[in-house]
Amino acid sequence: MLTIGELASHAGVTVRAVRHYHAKGLLPEPERDRSGYRRYDAGAVIELVKIRTLAEAGVPLARVRELLRADQEEFAAAVADIDARLRAEIRQRQRHRERIAGLSSGDSLVLPPEVVDFLERLRELGVDERIVQVERDGWIPLVACSPGRVREWIARKQEQIADPKFVDLYLALGQAFDWADDDPRLVELADELAALVTHLAEQRGDAYVDDVDVDPPLAELMDALAFETAPPARRLIELLAERGWRGWTKLERADPARRSR
Repeated sequence: MLTIGELASHAGVTVRAVRHYHAKGLLPEPERDRSGYRRYDAGAVIELVKIRTLAEAGVPLARVRELLRADQEEFAAAVADIDARLRAEIRQRQRHRERIAGLSSGDSLVLPPEVVDFLERLRELGVDERIVQVERDGWIPLVACSPGRVREWIARKQEQIADPKFVDLYLALGQAFDWADDDPRLVELADELAALVTHLAEQRGDAYVDDVDVDPPLAELMDALAFETAPPARRLIELLAERGWRGWTKLERADPARRSR
């Protein structure tokens, strides 16, 4: 007759595991002897090894009792069912791993690959990370509310940053983080930005620069987010309004009568 410790040792498990199997009703718990100890026979060792083997194979403990009592045909059917469930879990976990691997930059969490590629291109061009963050945060609600237009917008963005003038503006916006509201360089930046936007509107039409398909409340929310992340943006938007353009997320002419047709 064996003590619980000897039983556990022979079966290759811990005493804690034996007690857990007792609690689950998988292994019968013998009566105590006159000394107050539970004593196990060789049959308990065999039963415990079977339980351990099934558990290590991935069989849920809730189904171990069923398999221990099953005949050959029932056992085969149950194992096939458990195997199918395990394979489904493996496929799901593999999808999770692929998803986690795609989150290496954090930008991939809620943004499609084309947007992530655009953000990486900004970094390659030397754009300040704070500006990249403003861009990223702005894309998140845009992707959520108008996923069908993302490729169109990204194609336009990629076209724009192929122009050295746009790249210079991005670089200047990054420098503006360190400027005070009364810094004359903000005025110069507003002049350059307004001139570029006006040129694009006259060349491509106002819809080219005013084509963000979001409701005004969402545009205001996105503007507020940009102002929090990039404080100079608030002053810059005031200067742009003086130069004929208003808004930030949704940029439009301050004087609608001047819209290109």
